[in-house]
Amino acid sequence: MALVHDMAESLVGDITPVDGVPKPEKNRREAATMDYLTTALLGNVHGGLVGSQLRDIWEEYEKNETLEAKFVHDIDKMELVLQMMEYERAHKGALDLGEFAYVATQILLPEVKAWCDELLEERKTYWESLGKQTRVGAVSGTELYERLEEYYG
Repeated sequence: MALVHDMAESLVGDITPVDGVPKPEKNRREAATMDYLTTALLGNVHGGLVGSQLRDIWEEYEKNETLEAKFVHDIDKMELVLQMMEYERAHKGALDLGEFAYVATQILLPEVKAWCDELLEERKTYWESLGKQTRVGAVSGTELYERLEEYYG
């Protein structure tokens, strides 16, 4: 599921809230892409079974009702936090990407939330070691906040 949920991005790209694409349009693009991948490309592989199974997994992720889907959603958010921290470290404190820490507020499962809180504490310590303040989940601008809420909420 962790791999399948990103299949559509291989063609439509990784659409994020800052791209300005409304969530319904993002969903439409990804669904159309999954239709293409699972039907047009894989529709004749083993009688269409492979495509059908991949589509079912993708739909399970999109519905976000099962524990596995919730876990994969949460891990996807954790990956964003990890990337944020890696970029900040690579730029040695010259780049503060704290607005992306907002995604941590959307993590549902307590185990993943605890892991994320630990990472954000590590991030805070890193910034303090540089003698700098950082934004933690601060989102500048009402429009961006609304996009983040729509996208991750």
